[in-house]
Amino acid sequence: MRGGHSFILGGTRSGKSRLGEQMALNLSPSPAYIATARAGDAEMKKRIAEHKASRSDKFTTFEEPLDLAKAIRGAALEHDVVLVDCLTLWLSNLMFSEAGPLDKGISELLAVLEKTSTAKIILISNEVGQGIVPDNRLAREFRDNAGLMHQRVASVCENVVFVTAGLPLVLKGAIES
Repeated sequence: MRGGHSFILGGTRSGKSRLGEQMALNLSPSPAYIATARAGDAEMKKRIAEHKASRSDKFTTFEEPLDLAKAIRGAALEHDVVLVDCLTLWLSNLMFSEAGPLDKGISELLAVLEKTSTAKIILISNEVGQGIVPDNRLAREFRDNAGLMHQRVASVCENVVFVTAGLPLVLKGAIES
């Protein structure tokens, strides 16, 4: 990764988190990891535990399901690399919370990305807009919000990578090997 912040998109189990973690560890001996997931049921608790167990102990983990901009600001004060996994879980948390308008949260995220120059931020998100049109209003609203958020995040990140089948495709910027 050369300069600036990076945005990694991909489908489920595409390898995007593994790539983001590898990039963070290549850039820093002790990066921060901001996890946005909420354990709402037993299956999600299991997924979170598996994700934590697979993560390098070199990461300092922060769990923040809603106030992502504040978490990034705080982590960037102490770490030179901050990995956020993942934006789509954060988006769904915002959609189902009383945290305020969705656009406000996204705008705050963009503002912190534009202002943070002391740390490299690596953001991971699920690409959900390449499938069929969902059959219900809530799923269509989520897909639409995710697509619009992705466009805005990609516009402020220097590096944008799409991952499929474990293979990264650089859409913008570069990845250092």
